[in-house]
Amino acid sequence: MRLPENFVQEVLDRTDIEELVSRYVTLRRTGSNLVGLCPFHSEKTPSFTVTPEKKMFFCFGCHAGGSAITFVQKAENLDFTDAVAFLADRAGLTMPKESNQPDEPGVSRKRILDMNLEAARFFSACLWDPAVGKPGMRYLRDIRKLDDATIKHFGLGYAPDSFGSLTDYLRKKGFTDAEMQTAFLCGKSAKTGRSYDYFRNRVIFPIIDPTGKVVGFGGRVLDDSKPKYLNTSDTPAFKKSNHLFALNFARHSCAERMILCEGYMDVIALHAAGFENAVATLGTAITPSHARIFSKYTKQVVISYDADEAGQNAAVRAMRVLGEVGMEVRVLKLNDAKDPDEYIRKFGAERFRQVLDSSRTGFEYRLESILSRHDLTVANEKIKASGEICAEIASYWSGVEREVYLARAAERLGLPVEALRTDVERMRRRRMNEQNEKERREAQASVKNFGDRINPDAAKDPRAAALEEAVLGMLLLFGEYRIEVDSGRIPLTAEDFITEFHRRVFEAMMKMQNSPGGFRYAMLGESFTPDEMGRIEKMEVARRELTHNGPEVFRGAVSGLRELRAQKDIKKEDLGAQLAYYREKKAKIQKREGSEQK
Repeated sequence: MRLPENFVQEVLDRTDIEELVSRYVTLRRTGSNLVGLCPFHSEKTPSFTVTPEKKMFFCFGCHAGGSAITFVQKAENLDFTDAVAFLADRAGLTMPKESNQPDEPGVSRKRILDMNLEAARFFSACLWDPAVGKPGMRYLRDIRKLDDATIKHFGLGYAPDSFGSLTDYLRKKGFTDAEMQTAFLCGKSAKTGRSYDYFRNRVIFPIIDPTGKVVGFGGRVLDDSKPKYLNTSDTPAFKKSNHLFALNFARHSCAERMILCEGYMDVIALHAAGFENAVATLGTAITPSHARIFSKYTKQVVISYDADEAGQNAAVRAMRVLGEVGMEVRVLKLNDAKDPDEYIRKFGAERFRQVLDSSRTGFEYRLESILSRHDLTVANEKIKASGEICAEIASYWSGVEREVYLARAAERLGLPVEALRTDVERMRRRRMNEQNEKERREAQASVKNFGDRINPDAAKDPRAAALEEAVLGMLLLFGEYRIEVDSGRIPLTAEDFITEFHRRVFEAMMKMQNSPGGFRYAMLGESFTPDEMGRIEKMEVARRELTHNGPEVFRGAVSGLRELRAQKDIKKEDLGAQLAYYREKKAKIQKREGSEQK
């Protein structure tokens, strides 16, 4: 669906970008701008900037940038149309009805969400049907001890042990097999080519995003078959690293603290016991994207993973990932139970609350874990333990935290604080040197445009890419330059651009310039991904920071680009002539040799 430009502009006009971004990021004012920690990458020093006057944002760290629409696309994992709908709803505007234009190729996010909703209704109906859902109800009621209110609250369901019951149901609702395969609701047999239900004989957990949409599903087996859990893979409506199970409920009661669990049932058990701030990742280890989601909603995360070795290793990783976005992390230790679900069933909710309130800091957890592996009465073991503990302390950014942990570690190890502090500072210097070297290498690669996923052609010709960025940056900033180019007074066409991405940007800009509504920056988001919009915004920001953007500078950049293009065309012609000459010469030699053989 292509949205009317005037509607998109009205949505942007009615959106206060400062208020919008403040729901995700803590902003502070610096002059006419606002700055904060970027919600799209892990950082401790603010590099994320909002410019209310221009209704734009830009991160100088990861180069994300654009309008309020681009921000919502990245923050909520939405496409352009859904991001506009999200903002329109906030502004009290009604989305225009779909036109009769043909749909774009591929399965849209809206189509998958509609399909998921129907599938969720199907799974729920199966669970509550006594003739069909008995195995699922036996597991949920008898084994997991869930009451009917909890089952309904989470919209739990049951996938029958049938080859194609869901597939048949969705076909009747107007969905195609190809659409169902894209949504991971059905698979396709390699032998027969027939479609089959992806989830069979499993209890179903709908995955609902913070806006209330069913974006995917998790399914648990009722026997010993593998895999134990089956989850929706990434689709146009769902990406595992951008979602947390039960966040749609937890976000209402998590301002001070959230509980991170390992699985669906732990979360459901905690919610049923009154701990509605519990969430879980969706069959994956915690990622930086998950960590940034936590940072949007809460100040502290309490990790409550299983007590086995795998669970504790996962807890260590989660501590590190959450710490990178500045979260306060604590770890729950449950004695006499392997997980929160079992603990609550054994000892009750009040006992769990006491354990929760007495949870250890991440450092205390790591300290105890390291000390438990080493015999401090043996000199070599004590040295190893102190080395591991110093490495742990060195990873903390706050000097105050390091001093507190140094004192605690010195007490437990029976060593002078100064000795440990010396080792910690040495490790920090080494890490800083390694980081500086890494940044130096990345900077060198960036200059040469190596590894550029947005504009891979730039690495082949950095000079052309630099000129193109200058031209596009000034075209974005100054409408008079677009008019000059559009009128032909400044000769510049798409053919003058050497890199494919920059050519696309130029074509989109000039096509819009020629349209009845004229150029509107936000509408570029309809043709470019959020990451590409970030690159486009970077070009504008780079020119905005320069004082010399006058007509002579613009004409000079255009002239330089056209000259470079002409040189490349001449080289191609010369190369073509040389190849033709050598082909002709080779043909003559082959002809002569053939005559001599005769």
